[in-house]
Amino acid sequence: MPTADLSILTLVANASLVVKLILAILLTLSVASWTVIFKKYFFVTRTSQMIDDFEDRFWQGTELTQLMDSAKRNAEHSGIEERIFAAGMTEFLKQNRQDPHALNSVSRAMKAVYTREMDRLEAGLPLLASIGSTAPYIGLFGTVWGIMNAFTGLASLDNVSLAVVAPGIAEALVATAIGLFAAIPAVAAYNYYNNRILRLANRVDGFSEEFLNILHRQQTRG
Repeated sequence: MPTADLSILTLVANASLVVKLILAILLTLSVASWTVIFKKYFFVTRTSQMIDDFEDRFWQGTELTQLMDSAKRNAEHSGIEERIFAAGMTEFLKQNRQDPHALNSVSRAMKAVYTREMDRLEAGLPLLASIGSTAPYIGLFGTVWGIMNAFTGLASLDNVSLAVVAPGIAEALVATAIGLFAAIPAVAAYNYYNNRILRLANRVDGFSEEFLNILHRQQTRG
């Protein structure tokens, strides 16, 4: 008695139209997930390096006006902290230093840039979260549908054995496997990047507070 071919490609080729459609959706989600993962890796790494570079220049005692000139020249290629610094410094120079509420305007200007930059940094994370949470269920739906088809097809047979049932069940289980293949990297990447971005956000928050303190001391000296 010939042995049924249970290779993945054969199972997919023999799957029902609904299961094939679900597999196509899952593969599309997997490609989208890996695209976000790689793009996010380069973006987050570059952002971290730019923060390091700006903090090195800032804490080396470079004059604020020089840092401001540099930030203006490199506005298109500056990092989060440099853009926040530029926004705060620009607003500070516009204010009357005798005004006790001047730093409130500076803080709001910096906060606006911070919010915009964090939105850019977090872009793609909701997609990873969605793929990680829904892909297993999409795969499970394909599995349930495939098993239903397998058992429905057996209803007209007189002699049913494991050899007859196995191909249909194996074909259905491929959907669950592909669902997990799409979901696991998305969940792992989401947690990884979420933690990295949170650490970067804490660094930027700390820098913003220190910068406001420096401006406050300058304002006090008058």
